[in-house]
Amino acid sequence: MTEKSELSDLKAKIAQNKLLKNKLYLYLTEFFSGIAVMAVELGASRLLAPYFSSSQIVWTIIIGTIMIALALGNIWGGRIADRDPDPGRLYMRLVVAAVWIACIPLVGKYIIIGISGLLVLAVDTGYLVVAAFVSCMVIFAYPLFLLGTATPSLVKFAMESMDDSGRTVGRLEAFNTVGSILGTFLPTFVTIPAVGTSITFLIFSSVLLILGLIYFISTKTKLIASAVSVVIFVVCSIFGHSDSFAFWEKDLLYEGESIYNYLQVKETDRSILLSTNVLFGVQSVAMKDGGLTGMYYDTALAAPLMSMDTTGSSSDKLDILVLGMGSGTYATLCQKYYPGSTVTGVEIDENITDLAHEYFGLPETVESITYDGRAYLEVDPNKYDVIMVDAYQDITIPFQMSSAEFFTLVRDHLKPGGVMVVNLNMVSDGEGSINEWLCDTIASVFDDVVTVDVPGTTNRELFARASDGGAADGSISLLDFDGAPEGFGDIDFESRMLSVAEGLTPYSGGDNIFTDDRAPVELLGMGVIDGLISDELGYYKQVFHEKGLLGLISELTGS
Repeated sequence: MTEKSELSDLKAKIAQNKLLKNKLYLYLTEFFSGIAVMAVELGASRLLAPYFSSSQIVWTIIIGTIMIALALGNIWGGRIADRDPDPGRLYMRLVVAAVWIACIPLVGKYIIIGISGLLVLAVDTGYLVVAAFVSCMVIFAYPLFLLGTATPSLVKFAMESMDDSGRTVGRLEAFNTVGSILGTFLPTFVTIPAVGTSITFLIFSSVLLILGLIYFISTKTKLIASAVSVVIFVVCSIFGHSDSFAFWEKDLLYEGESIYNYLQVKETDRSILLSTNVLFGVQSVAMKDGGLTGMYYDTALAAPLMSMDTTGSSSDKLDILVLGMGSGTYATLCQKYYPGSTVTGVEIDENITDLAHEYFGLPETVESITYDGRAYLEVDPNKYDVIMVDAYQDITIPFQMSSAEFFTLVRDHLKPGGVMVVNLNMVSDGEGSINEWLCDTIASVFDDVVTVDVPGTTNRELFARASDGGAADGSISLLDFDGAPEGFGDIDFESRMLSVAEGLTPYSGGDNIFTDDRAPVELLGMGVIDGLISDELGYYKQVFHEKGLLGLISELTGS
């Protein structure tokens, strides 16, 4: 059969189908396929974030996986369209993709946990990259591969002749692009904040499913397969609509999502805890007795004392700025131990601020501003006695808040003698470590820099001050006070401040400096994750390598 006769047969087949005859349905198929691709991509980032963080590394893996799947789908879809140009086959692929996507909320998190558990024993370096990539490929590659077959097939069906091929392809690409634009904005600003990631997957998979069902109902074909797909979708909707990522957690006070974060609030006997994105870490805490937390926030309370020691200010005249306020732990403690101080908190995620008021008792006297920390400094005309930088969470350190340019902004917003305190929350020491880079960067901007380890944790606090004369005088390392200032009267607070005074260590800067142009925070952070896994699971990894899986099981069960 010649190419002309094949095209004639296809045109005749399409002409007999009222749904496809005016081509509008074909263009709508391309439009909604574009929406679905981007919606799945954004949903993937939220599904993976609680387990692997939302760093640039994870985004690179997601985008790379999607591009691979779509490219392979384009190639295979083109071959199928030439060999067997049947619209029914395309719409069945869309139905299968829809059902697969609908299953993701139900089984995706279990697949991630299973893959992560297996790879954590087998992978020595680059665990985060490997585990995230394998999880992404297993969960998302196949449905995106199927969606990638849509465009070449639709070109075949929509093209009347070679004379209108360019116009047809251009129109289809335009529909796909507009759909992709909507598929980018709708999940981010509408569906994920409103109903969560799980229902977002279900919403956009239902669109694909409806496209296929309309075709098969109109042609009265594949009705049994269509009915089975509907049943599977309904089952996934009933059992997979929950937005709970921490399926092993019970009695959470709150679990939800915002534009920026997966959020979890948990209660213990003594405290309320907030976790964001990473399920196995605590980002904020409030003690039920209103006292010290035992965490780095307590150590950071030395910063106002250092400023008072230099400027002679009293606690009721301190101006304190917190960048990355979270649920307000540091802001609340500052108002408790430095009564009368003015505290301003900047937090990019408004949902976290709402949780701070609802669950963490953030005082109404703390001014809460929803803004990016660095962008706020760019427009804020005020100067402060203390600026707390607490925007670093595992490997999701925002590069724009780790560079020399950023710390220069912080320095310029400090009053004479003012102090910046930074929480370095990653276990990272030695030459070329992320902590060394951060400390070197800060030391390139500030004259006096000291650090102190936080007892009982993996955190380290850094205090920095620019000397008035431009030369380091070392005064920040002295913390010259005898116990807590008169009127504080808190033994625990006095003890912690004295401990800080004894542990302060001056830091001399080096050559590892982050800039806006070059700040490889994700790669350095990934190395820390590998080190943590090696330290925590080193023995079991060795057993696995020497004796295999059965030997490891025997070791764990003691048999």
